[in-house]
Amino acid sequence: MKNDSTFKSAISNLSFPVSEKVSGKSIHDPVLGLIIKDHPSFCDSDFISFEELNTYRQKYISNYLSVESGVLSDLEKSVVSSLKEDKSIVSIVEDEEETRNFGQKIADKVADFGGSWTFIISFLLFIIIWIGSNVYILLNKGFDPYPFILLNLILSCIAALQAPVIMMSQNRQEEKDRTRAKKDYMINLKSELEIRMIHDKIDHLIMHQQQELIEIQKVQMEMMNDILNQIKK
Repeated sequence: MKNDSTFKSAISNLSFPVSEKVSGKSIHDPVLGLIIKDHPSFCDSDFISFEELNTYRQKYISNYLSVESGVLSDLEKSVVSSLKEDKSIVSIVEDEEETRNFGQKIADKVADFGGSWTFIISFLLFIIIWIGSNVYILLNKGFDPYPFILLNLILSCIAALQAPVIMMSQNRQEEKDRTRAKKDYMINLKSELEIRMIHDKIDHLIMHQQQELIEIQKVQMEMMNDILNQIKK
């Protein structure tokens, strides 16, 4: 004689009271997907018990939490890796060894000395000594009497040679500045791309979490309603 007060679960073939009978049609899709994954023959017209349904609900919530934990961990690793790469680029720009040939070293030294107060004061002293020696000591009868033609020639030669040497140093400095500006641009561009990537990841996580949290809330509400119905019965 068939006992009408019990039914057999479609996934475990165990008998349960009819009051715990749950139709496959009433099961939420994410939870139903877990059941079908474990029991491919399960369909909407089959029945399971509240106890089995709650087991799969808990499994769904547990799987969600573990997946989210893994996603956050991957995000942290990606950010740390990106920061390390940015640091390496900055260190390359700051610590790059400068290579100069002999001519460039001479040009830099001439430019540094020619643009200093040491050069100006030294040159003024040289001119004063030169003029004083010829006018007062040698009484305008020395090696360069007034109007100091030899001194003018020396000054013209120094100016003619010093100008292109200083320009060589300035051109090389401009080239260094252009190279540094290019590297700064690369760092800024990479930083912008990193920030955009992080924003995209955060937006993706927020949207994904919102959808999953809604699903979890639905499952929890179903569990609460089932518990209340059991209490009422």
